[in-house]
Amino acid sequence: MTAIPLGVPRRLVEFTLDGQEARVPEGSTILDACRAAGKDVPTLCEGDTLAPKNACRVCVVDIEGARTLAPACSRRAEPGMVVRTDTERARHSRKVVLELLASSVDLSTTEPAARWIEEYGAEPDRFGPDAARVDEEPRVDNDLYVRDYGKCILCYKCVDACGTQWQNTFAISVAGRGFDARIAVEHDGPLTDSACVYCGNCVEVCPTGALSFKSEYDMRAAGTWDEERQTETTTVCAYCGVGCNLTLHVQDNEIVKVTSPHDNPVTHGNLCIKGRFGYQHVQNRD
Repeated sequence: MTAIPLGVPRRLVEFTLDGQEARVPEGSTILDACRAAGKDVPTLCEGDTLAPKNACRVCVVDIEGARTLAPACSRRAEPGMVVRTDTERARHSRKVVLELLASSVDLSTTEPAARWIEEYGAEPDRFGPDAARVDEEPRVDNDLYVRDYGKCILCYKCVDACGTQWQNTFAISVAGRGFDARIAVEHDGPLTDSACVYCGNCVEVCPTGALSFKSEYDMRAAGTWDEERQTETTTVCAYCGVGCNLTLHVQDNEIVKVTSPHDNPVTHGNLCIKGRFGYQHVQNRD
């Protein structure tokens, strides 16, 4: 018989969440507890395969006795704490953050942004036309993916995915300071001249579409991208024996992009260049 290793049992932490008793495994974050309770706490920089960066500050909640609002994505649940997710202070903070983000970057391809802006009554236009914006044309310097800094909120998820948390390529980092801060490769040059290995794991974690598949970018530009007409099929990559899972996104009988399930124990959402971008042979009918 083969022994199946089990994880170390974790104690349950009991605390109060919006007036209701909540119980979550020790080490869980407040955001984990909110999701388990079915509460829609907005977040942009949090990723289920990455350590929290506390960058966007959209997920802040009120903790009784705390002087400031706390980011739910990284604050661990503690026994006896009293958390409120929908106080006037928390809602006002989220509203202002959404206004600042939407007034400075293009959130048109950030799926939940429009709903949150409406829900919190955010008015990005109140900052006027002089609000600092990154008005820059998308960088299309390769055939695999596109960089559009006009949609980047500096959440650093791509930097983490390329760095120590997953790929360990360190091709991208943060350059500049203040309003000039931006995600960049070495010397802010073309992607083709950098250390990038084109795994596309940065594209996988980008929440705003600042990094997107070239196929998706071209279809959006042509007005043919339609996620409602797309189907998703998960299969196993055939390039090597690792056994990575691929999710094929198909529209009109054509593969338009490839992702990987984040809960897969082999890939955790990550792939190599072959698995993510090497699908053209599948639909070559010649």
